[in-house]
Amino acid sequence: MNYTLIRSRRRTLAIEISREAEVIVRAPLRMPQRTIDAFLEQKRDWIETHLARQAQRKAAHPEPDEAKWAELKARAKAYLPERTAYYAAQMGVSPTAVRFSRAKTRFGSCSGKNSITYSLRLMDYPLPAVDYVVVHELAHIKYKNHGPEFYRFVASVLPDYKQREQLLRQ
Repeated sequence: MNYTLIRSRRRTLAIEISREAEVIVRAPLRMPQRTIDAFLEQKRDWIETHLARQAQRKAAHPEPDEAKWAELKARAKAYLPERTAYYAAQMGVSPTAVRFSRAKTRFGSCSGKNSITYSLRLMDYPLPAVDYVVVHELAHIKYKNHGPEFYRFVASVLPDYKQREQLLRQ
């Protein structure tokens, strides 16, 4: 099995499957190679399952070419500002700006100054999931964390937010 080994001043072994479906092993500086190999053998099924899952995810959402980026941007500009305004009015919050990016690791973000940025990749997901991200980011205007109050606020707008959130993971 191919993997990247990263040694550092840590105490435990860890396995990570990257978004590119690569295996990364993190190990303590002085841990013997045979211990690492035994650990990897013990976790082989888990590794293969998660590699397959990442490969599936990557196949379902391939890296867009420039034409696809343009299409995603057009769809985002047509849908997201309108939905953001709709839910902002319902929630009693006001974002200072709505922006778009090509972010890979998050669907949206809310800055400390209440500017919301959405990843264009979000437009490849079902609209109920997109609306969940809109509500989630708007909720950050009122609550800058993911505490219980934050999720109560999200649930007051979208009682089925957990099902919508699951759509983002499929």
